[in-house]
Amino acid sequence: MRFQLLGPLALADGPDVVVLQPSKPVILLAALLLNANSTVSAEYLQRAVWGEDQPATAKAALQTCVLRLRRLFTKHGVTGTSIEAVPGGYRITAGPPTLDLLGFRDQVRRAAALAQDPEAELYTLKDALSLWQGSLLANVRSDVLHRDEVPRLSEERLRAVERVCDLLLGLGRCGEALVDLWTATRVYPGHERFHEQLIEALYRTGRQSQALAEYRRVKGFLLDELGVDPSPSLRQLELSILRGEDLGVAAPTGTVASVTAAPAPGPPAPGVPVPALAAAGAPEAGPYPAPAPRVVQGVAVPLPAAAPGIGPVAAVPHFTGRAAEAEAMAARLTAEPPPGTDGQRPLAVLVSGAPGIGKTALAQHVAHLVRDSFPAGRLLVRMTRADGHPRTADEVAADVAAALGPGGTGGTGGTGGTGTAVGRVLLILDDVVDADQVRPLLTPGALAGGPPRPPAGGTPAHPEGPDLAVVVTSRMGLGGLIATHGGWVHRLTAFTEAESYAFLLAALGAERVEAEQRAARRLATLCGHFPAALRILTARLLTRPGLRLGDAVDWLGDDPLARLTLTDSPDHSVSGLFDRALGRLDPRLSEALLRIGTGPPELLREAGGADGTEGHDHPSVPEDVLEQLADAGLLEDGPPGPYRVHDLLRAHLRRTVRIRNRRTEKV
Repeated sequence: MRFQLLGPLALADGPDVVVLQPSKPVILLAALLLNANSTVSAEYLQRAVWGEDQPATAKAALQTCVLRLRRLFTKHGVTGTSIEAVPGGYRITAGPPTLDLLGFRDQVRRAAALAQDPEAELYTLKDALSLWQGSLLANVRSDVLHRDEVPRLSEERLRAVERVCDLLLGLGRCGEALVDLWTATRVYPGHERFHEQLIEALYRTGRQSQALAEYRRVKGFLLDELGVDPSPSLRQLELSILRGEDLGVAAPTGTVASVTAAPAPGPPAPGVPVPALAAAGAPEAGPYPAPAPRVVQGVAVPLPAAAPGIGPVAAVPHFTGRAAEAEAMAARLTAEPPPGTDGQRPLAVLVSGAPGIGKTALAQHVAHLVRDSFPAGRLLVRMTRADGHPRTADEVAADVAAALGPGGTGGTGGTGGTGTAVGRVLLILDDVVDADQVRPLLTPGALAGGPPRPPAGGTPAHPEGPDLAVVVTSRMGLGGLIATHGGWVHRLTAFTEAESYAFLLAALGAERVEAEQRAARRLATLCGHFPAALRILTARLLTRPGLRLGDAVDWLGDDPLARLTLTDSPDHSVSGLFDRALGRLDPRLSEALLRIGTGPPELLREAGGADGTEGHDHPSVPEDVLEQLADAGLLEDGPPGPYRVHDLLRAHLRRTVRIRNRRTEKV
């Protein structure tokens, strides 16, 4: 008997396949198989089966669910595989012959070992891809698994498809590659590598006009739908086609890059079991191919090397509001340097505010507005890793220098990455954690790819490379940075009602919104006029064009926190956003915020008397704690007026405390 995960969850016995009917035991089976050969904690299985808000009897219900699954095994004659109860949870044992996911990964590893024999590698990879049988886990009704597991599995398949197409191009079988690439580009329209392969295959088969038409089509899609320009490698390919260059023989296809483990993360998030994290990690997924370089007129041209956490700045789709801030930022970034600075520009602009308030979007939008003033490029530099840990100043400086290219120029400029761009560069240092993280980067020469250049005539030294302007985004106020380096500050708050309505008009279209204006305004209110919540809401509404906004009001109002999430994109949820923000806080501050969110209004008053009670039964939170929470963007306003908690954050804090209390009661 063989388990099939790469499609609807099914049991296969030779040619006979039984697709299991949706049920809680089927969810349990999927969660165990996705972590085969590892212990999966009972808590994680409960979340997978019942979601975040589990019933009080979830522990006992899980045991019942295991019994039902064992009966399902007996019914279908599954005898060689058992569900083991082990300390802390359950485990299922499987291997490549009995689980298609493990078989796929094993075949991919075998293919990587055949890199010196492209035909054999191609055959092995195609054999691996034949194991995929349709929509992943289509009969498994678990938001947790579809949020956490399906995107990872899909990425594994896409990497294998990319490699197959690279091999076909390298072997000169461009016509065969076209069959796969026409489908891949239509199913994944935002996947630029597939488009690049398709355009190259068309050009190599003598269809130059069709290759250029395909480039124009994907360029239009990227600009209209995502607000970004084609990648430098796509633009370079178009230029080669326009010039009629001979691409030469296809690049070598034997180079394979192994996926390595990510940097050591911090402690796992509450409720996420270590086995589940390990099972999704790279070592178990096996080696994957790296895109091969192209050969232009006999010279290998490597694809641009993207430094970790650095990329070109993209325009923001449906950007609305922040008109005054955008105008002021653009003016300051394009103004002449202050007298006496000898052309060296200190920190120009700081954009601060709560998580999800739109800091990065504003910075990217302004960078797009001033693009003509920065001909040498605009870079978005992530200052935190995916796990929320800050990157060091040395790491960032090295990566920026590499991205700017030789002499500190060219990485993302108007030359398409040829290393010859000149002029100013705009850097967005995004999500800075504290002043100490960014202060060393503002030293002349720190971000310019080399030490200060000795000037002629004894004048002050200039940084090596292009003139840099810097925008910093941070949840923190960074008052210390402003005190030492100067600059302008824009502290963002929630949208006004007019800005929220304008955003809905831009995102959903005037016809849909103006037909139900009252409902649209009610939806904006339910989102607290919070930019991140509005973006998530409109994404969900765009996937359901037939849903009336009035019906959406009732649907969202029932449980805004649960509904303001994208199940296929775990990074996009209001609760996840706030959870990550709480995770960054010192434990003392996070506990204080939980008290504030669930306590009486008196907790938000300044500590006035010596005992800090101000005559109330509940002691107020000390002023220094309130100030630190406000500085972190988690409280609004403050002295001389009262502090406030945003309604969505307050709802999340109350929900967090309820879940924590429920878990404590179980223990």
